[in-house]
Amino acid sequence: MNQLSLDAAINELRQFVGQENAFRTVLLLIGLIIASYILSKYVGLIMIKIAQKIAVQSDNTSNLEKSVQLRQVETYLSIAVAVMRALVVAVATYIAFRTLSPAPNPSGIAAIGAGTFFIVFAGQTLGMLLRDVTAGTLMITENWFHVGDFIKVEPFMDVSGVVERFTLRSTKIRSLNGEVIWMHNQQIQAVHVTPRGVRTYAVDVFVRDREKGEATLKELMDAIPVGPMLLAQKLRIRRVERWNNNLWRITISGQTAPGREWLVERFFVNAIKDVDEDVEKKDRIFVYEPLARFDDPIAEKKFKRAVRAAKND
Repeated sequence: MNQLSLDAAINELRQFVGQENAFRTVLLLIGLIIASYILSKYVGLIMIKIAQKIAVQSDNTSNLEKSVQLRQVETYLSIAVAVMRALVVAVATYIAFRTLSPAPNPSGIAAIGAGTFFIVFAGQTLGMLLRDVTAGTLMITENWFHVGDFIKVEPFMDVSGVVERFTLRSTKIRSLNGEVIWMHNQQIQAVHVTPRGVRTYAVDVFVRDREKGEATLKELMDAIPVGPMLLAQKLRIRRVERWNNNLWRITISGQTAPGREWLVERFFVNAIKDVDEDVEKKDRIFVYEPLARFDDPIAEKKFKRAVRAAKND
């Protein structure tokens, strides 16, 4: 900007301040900013309340398909809140610009100000914003995840938690320790989505005395606490079958919250081991060490198609 343009802008500013209705115009602009803020805030609150009610319905329904549909609606409402606020700001900005320059040909100060603002905005903010919006749009179109899903984000594998808010620009995640994590959508390269928000496990044990084995297992299973951030579903004996003439195979299954797999992998398995720690081998309840494994039915079905082991002749 040369000296001549700067002098012209200063003269325009002086003329504007010297106008009789300058004070009224400034008050109008201030009122417009306050009104747009209040409007965006309360309309956003109304939509958030609706999203919260839908979230409660999603959490309480036992129908998995309906739960997914409700989470999709909750996600779209979250996006709509952000879009609505952006539109309110854009309209308020346009009205403010037209108020400062009501003539068909913008005044010098308005043109200079608009040009400078556009250069800075386009060069810094707009580029980053468009990358975020592009990434967010693709994730929404391809249904990467929804509000309420538990995800783990790449390349930041230590970033994981429940999606609380998802917009075209950013994603808000609540971790298991209560921390709130905000991420630009362009930074999300890949996500690991936990189906139904739980990890399903199974533990196989082998016993000689079926009744004694079941009684001991039930006592151990009752010792593990159940809750949204612990065991999502109480451990239960799913199957008991004759393994050979001397042994019974007992399968225990249950679901844990993501990050609480150690309740089954270590706590429960170690508790089973401790039962026979100081017992003679021939008198042990559990013949072998327990086998802990994933037991997701959908994954098992998919792997059944992928794994084609050669049959023995």
